[in-house]
Amino acid sequence: MRNAVIVSAVRTAVGKAPRGSLKTVRPDDMAAVVIKEAIERAGIEPG
Repeated sequence: MRNAVIVSAVRTAVGKAPRGSLKTVRPDDMAAVVIKEAIERAGIEPG
């Protein structure tokens, strides 16, 4: 079994609920942006 290691940290945007600027952004879309950025910052090739 491989061990998981934290190699980067990225924060999602913060908005006011329920009328903020992020009210139309789906949580999974926001998570995808954060994951892609963490991979890029860590210098890991995706895939």
